Amino acid sequence: MKLFFSAVMLLFTFQLSAQMAVPQNWWNLDRGEDSYPGVSSDRAHAYLKGKANQKVVVAVIDSGIDIEHEDLADIIWTNEDEIPNNGRDDDNNGYIDDVHGWNFIGGPGGTHIDSENLEITRIYTRLSQKYANRNPDGLDKDERKEYAQMEELGRKINEERADAEPQIGQLKGFMEALEGAAKAMGKPASEVTAEDIDAFEAEDEMTGRILGYARSQMTSDEDRLSDLVDQIQEGIDYYGGQLNFYYNTEYDARDIVGDDPANLDDRNYGNNSVEGPDASHGTHVAGIIAAVRGNDLGVDGVGQNGNIEIMVIRAVPDGDERDKDVANSIRYAVDNGASIINMSFGKAYSPYKEAVDEAIRYAAKNDVLLVHAAGNDGKELTLFNNFPNDVRFKKGKPKGKGSDIWIEVGASSSNYDAALPAGFSNYQSELVDVFAPGAGIYSAVPDDEYATFGGTSMASPMVAGIAALLRSYFPDLTAKQVREIILESAVDVSLDVNLPGGDEGETVAFRNLSATGALANAYAAVQMAEQTKGKKKKTAERDASLVKY
Repeated sequence: MKLFFSAVMLLFTFQLSAQMAVPQNWWNLDRGEDSYPGVSSDRAHAYLKGKANQKVVVAVIDSGIDIEHEDLADIIWTNEDEIPNNGRDDDNNGYIDDVHGWNFIGGPGGTHIDSENLEITRIYTRLSQKYANRNPDGLDKDERKEYAQMEELGRKINEERADAEPQIGQLKGFMEALEGAAKAMGKPASEVTAEDIDAFEAEDEMTGRILGYARSQMTSDEDRLSDLVDQIQEGIDYYGGQLNFYYNTEYDARDIVGDDPANLDDRNYGNNSVEGPDASHGTHVAGIIAAVRGNDLGVDGVGQNGNIEIMVIRAVPDGDERDKDVANSIRYAVDNGASIINMSFGKAYSPYKEAVDEAIRYAAKNDVLLVHAAGNDGKELTLFNNFPNDVRFKKGKPKGKGSDIWIEVGASSSNYDAALPAGFSNYQSELVDVFAPGAGIYSAVPDDEYATFGGTSMASPMVAGIAALLRSYFPDLTAKQVREIILESAVDVSLDVNLPGGDEGETVAFRNLSATGALANAYAAVQMAEQTKGKKKKTAERDASLVKY
């Protein structure tokens, strides 16, 4: 999901990007040795240096990845049984020319879905079509329940659309004011620096106020007015996306793919173009897990030891992913050799949850670990407000406990104080397993560039990277054991902290935000793994027993 802004959020945005005192690699560091509460991956790699390791494939289900990025190109998974670009399914896995993975939101000729509806819109559209010519008085009990849901979703959609329109108008007006102020200075906004504003004397009060506000957002003399203009444009684009795509009941992106998204038995659709139109998010995630270490470029991936590969699976658009695509992505990853799957996405509704549940069971039966981001709403999770989750449902009610190959990850910051949990992170004392660095994370983005992002989307690959490290150096460990080690070795935190999403001054014990009350730590996990006897089947046995549904 794209970042969103309103005029009152701009100050927060600028301040968030201006943590110049914090090293860019803080998330790889160790609190004891380096004073930053990272995952201690640098320390873990130093400890493991010279020890034997095996290849591990980590599947990244995301928006796409720049597979030619300078810090990732050498570690992208290649399907050795597929001959590139010959138009044939050489390995008979159902996917033609899937050399580096698969795109489940692609269509014929290399086309892509970029923007999508939110699931709330898709559910409302389906129900409104179903009940378009029905008399509410003649509905049975189950139909009345659906009809009531349709009406409630319709109200929510209308509220969101009604909020987006004035936001766009407000942001456009602010942008015009900034551009007018730049014109008064005789320069384009891209050339107006903080120093220029300091030296300029405005002839009218309004221009002075606009420039004064802009200057208050700048954190260095080199900052430019165009940076603020770009932030405002992102806000305009976000709210425009709400109107045009997220909450637009007339928009149907699935025509691009050409399948029936309700046909859950259909698995062979999409294309092999794994980058997509905007691979920033997926590339950033991949860099955290496995960017090449020690090459003097960009960043060092948490798990990378020269033997970690990234399988690219594109299933997440700008908008909500579909359950069918998530389920098929998990199955594709399992069938093609991934032993860890990172899933930095989520949504509020899951109409075909049973399909995802079955895919999770498939991963569990085949010893594959699933790592999932807890979400960025600053709220307490329930089993009904964030999907996917690992608890199966029967007739709309939870059935049994969660999966023992699933890790739910919340986001922490570089501050070891009351601000340790990221303010945007979701939390819950049972449904979130552990926290990991997710605020102010510097990693790869397309075209050999790097950028700082924040979100539980960044915390999840921290844990996936730790898992890759364990499965590479300790290949006899099962997915269940790796999960147990990561959670049991996590470093306890005895702090009262700001409640994510809470009121100012509202605090809670950090231990109450997750099941472990702790921070994931690679070095501690490695030490515990050394003392753990692996229970994994031999490779030949595993291949022979591959469970398929």
